[in-house]
Amino acid sequence: MTNILVGGVETFRAVDFPGKLAAVLFLQGCPWRCPFCYNTDLQLIGKKTDFVWEKFIDFLIRRQGRLDAVVFSGGEPLVQEGLQEAMYQVKKLGFQIGLHTGGYRPHKLAEVLPLVDWIGLDIKAPFEEKRYAEVTQTNHLKEVLQSLEMILASGKDFECRTTCDPRLLTKTDLQKMAEDLYAKGVRKYFLQKYRPIPSDTQTTDSDCENILSDSQLLEYLQTHFEEFEVRK
Repeated sequence: MTNILVGGVETFRAVDFPGKLAAVLFLQGCPWRCPFCYNTDLQLIGKKTDFVWEKFIDFLIRRQGRLDAVVFSGGEPLVQEGLQEAMYQVKKLGFQIGLHTGGYRPHKLAEVLPLVDWIGLDIKAPFEEKRYAEVTQTNHLKEVLQSLEMILASGKDFECRTTCDPRLLTKTDLQKMAEDLYAKGVRKYFLQKYRPIPSDTQTTDSDCENILSDSQLLEYLQTHFEEFEVRK
C-alpha cells in the first residue's frame, strides 16, 4: 500500500503531458499561497477523500495500451513523502510519468527525478527573494533555483510556465523572467493567461489580456525559445 494523499483525479486528459494521453492525480498539500490559485482545496494535507490507491492501480491495469502516462500534479507533489513509491508502481506498469511542480523541495525532486519522463515547472515571479515571497507568500526561491538547475542538468524533457496575474506581475517582470530563464538554458517557456478566481472581482479580462500583449516581449519569446505559446 502506498502512503499518498490524493485530492482528486482526472482519468483521461490530453493537455497535461505534451503529446500524451494521461490520467492526472491532484495531490494534497502545498506550502505556497499564490493569490491566483484555483486549487486552494488542495493546499492543506490530510483531508479525507474516497480515493483508494489500489483501485487506481487496478484502473491503470485496465488502461494499459490506452493511456500513455500518469501526471502527478497538485497542490505540490513534492510535499508527499510517498511520491517515489507511487511513481515506481505506476512506472512498473509501463506508463510514462509526468510531474507538475513549483520546485519546492530539491531533495525530494532528486529522489523522484530518475522515474520522471517530463516536467512542467511553474515559475511564479522574477528571481528575486522579495518578489517571489510576494507572489507565493513564502520564501523558497533558493529551492526553486536549485530545482531548475537539477532539471536542466538531468537532460529530462521539461517546460517552464508562468501564470500572468496582472495584480502581481508586470510586462517588465515577464521580460526579465524570460531573459533569466533563457540565460540559464531553458528552451521551452509558456505564458498562461490568468482567469480571475471567484474572490477577485476587480480584475477584468482586458487586464488579463493586456499583460500578454507587449510586442517586444512576444518577439523576444518567439525568437529565443524553441517552444513558446500564450495559453488562454
